[in-house]
Amino acid sequence: MSDINTRLVHGVIDGDSRTGAVNVPIYQTSTYRQPELGRNTGYEYSRTGNPTREALEKQIADLEGGKAGFAFASGMAAIDAVLRLYGSGRTVVISSNVYGGTFRILDKIFSHFGLGYKIVDTSDLSAVEKSITPDVSAFLIESPANPLMTVTDISAVSDIARRHNIHTIVDNTFMTPYLQRPIESGADIVVHSATKYIGGHSDLVAGLAVVNDEELAERLHFIQNATGGILQPFDSFLALRGIKTLSVRMDRHVSNAEHVAEYLRKHPAVSKVYYPGLKTDPGYEINKKQASAGGGMISFDLKEGYDHRAFLSSTELIALAESLGGVESLLCHPSSMTHASIPADIRRKVGITDGLIRLSVGIEDRNDIIADLETAFGKSKRV
Repeated sequence: MSDINTRLVHGVIDGDSRTGAVNVPIYQTSTYRQPELGRNTGYEYSRTGNPTREALEKQIADLEGGKAGFAFASGMAAIDAVLRLYGSGRTVVISSNVYGGTFRILDKIFSHFGLGYKIVDTSDLSAVEKSITPDVSAFLIESPANPLMTVTDISAVSDIARRHNIHTIVDNTFMTPYLQRPIESGADIVVHSATKYIGGHSDLVAGLAVVNDEELAERLHFIQNATGGILQPFDSFLALRGIKTLSVRMDRHVSNAEHVAEYLRKHPAVSKVYYPGLKTDPGYEINKKQASAGGGMISFDLKEGYDHRAFLSSTELIALAESLGGVESLLCHPSSMTHASIPADIRRKVGITDGLIRLSVGIEDRNDIIADLETAFGKSKRV
C-alpha cells in the first residue's frame, strides 16, 4: 500500500488476524502472562508496551516516514519526553511564536534542570545561523507556527542543523502527515498533539512523537518507559479511529479555510490575515514547497474600533474554546488563552496582540461559518 489515503484507513497493523475484527482491539490490560521465567510473548507490562498503543505507534511512524513512533498521554507529554533527550548545559532554539505550553515547559520546568532556550525567528535563516553556539543541541520549530502561522523552511533549517550536528524537531500538529511530512524535508524528530486533527473529534487528549534514527528511537523508548507518560489503550484506539478519516476531514478543513481566509482578507473589520494558503501570505511559496495545502488554521487581527471581547462572545455556531482541529469550528484568543504563559513583552514583540483572533475552521457548511463570523463582526463594532 503506497497511497496515503489507503494507509490512513488500513494502517501497518490492519485489524485483528485472530478474530477477523476489522479494527485493532482495545487491549485493556496492565500485564501479560509469561509462559516461563525469562520468556514472554513480546509484552510484559503495558507501560513498556501494549498492542493497541503499538498499532498507533507503528501507524504514525509509517505516515511520517520515520523509524519509530511513540504515543503519550498528551502533546505536552510528548514534547517533555523529547526534550529529555538533551541534558543540563544544553540549549534548544525555539521559533519566535510557538505554542505557549512549549515555551512554558522550557521556561518554568526544564530551566530548573539546566536546559536553556533561545527564541529566534526561524523563518529568517540568517537568524537561525547566528543562533548556533556550542551549547545548542536542537531546533524546535512549528511550521506553520502557533498562532501567527509563520512558515519556516524545514529543509533549509534541517540542512543548517545537520552541518552543526544539531537535531531538528518539528511540531507538525497544524499540518498532520496528510499535508506535511517534515522527515522528508530532513527533520530528525516530529511531534504531534494528537488531541487535535489526528483525533479530530475533541474527545481525546494524546501526543505522538516520531524519530528517524535508531539510536534516538532507543533513547526515547527508554524515556517513555522510565517516566511512564504513555497513552492508554482506549485513547490509542480513539486515535487510530481518528486517523482513518484524517484525509477526508483535512480536505474539508482546508477547503473551508481557504474560503474563510478570502472572506476575512476582504473584510473591513480585519487588518491582517495569517494563513499560508493565501497567495498574499509571505510564507505561501515555502509552504507550497513543503506542504500540500495551507491547513485549517487561520489567525487575524481585528481593526481598531472593534471589541475583541464582544466579538468572541457573539458567535453561536463557533465555540470560544481552547484546542483546535476538531470537526467543529473553534475561536481562541491567544494572548489570554493558549499563549498567556508567554510574558506580555515577548507576545507584543512577536505580534500576539489583544486584537489577534485564532480560528480553527471546522467541517461545517462554509456559508454557516462565514455567516456566524459576520454576525460577530457586526456586534463587536464600537459605535
